[in-house]
Amino acid sequence: MTAFELIRALAHDTAIGIVVTDPVIEPPGPTILYANAAFGRLVGRELDDIVGQSPRFMQGRETRRETLDTFHRALAAGERFHGYFTNYRPNGTKYRAEIDCRPLRAADGRIESFVAFEREVLRRLGRPAGNASGRYELTSVSNDTLTGGLRALGVFEHS
Repeated sequence: MTAFELIRALAHDTAIGIVVTDPVIEPPGPTILYANAAFGRLVGRELDDIVGQSPRFMQGRETRRETLDTFHRALAAGERFHGYFTNYRPNGTKYRAEIDCRPLRAADGRIESFVAFEREVLRRLGRPAGNASGRYELTSVSNDTLTGGLRALGVFEHS
């Protein structure tokens, strides 16, 4: 079983948005190979409308170029990216997403695909921000069994 097949088997019913893309990061790529139902709810689209698209469909006016460039550099270097984006749903509403994206490597070390874990966050008001993650809080909390496993892998934690 490949890492991609394992993700598809485990991610289907989790409350955290999970998306797998091919390794092509230059436009028009990457291409979404898999997305779970939570990702569909997060972005406001049916899964049939997501698979085959580039994740760029979520970007809009307030999506920061600087953050996109940092994301691109991390993927090009085969490194993990953890950050926050302002994204948009099809009806034009914007939302803040926390994204933790990592390369999935073949046995020979080459990148086969990328997996991204995504969840919606809200900016905290009236609290000091010690770091980027201290500025945001979750819109909802999940207690599903996969969430503990993702926590053990350090998903959504700064390295």
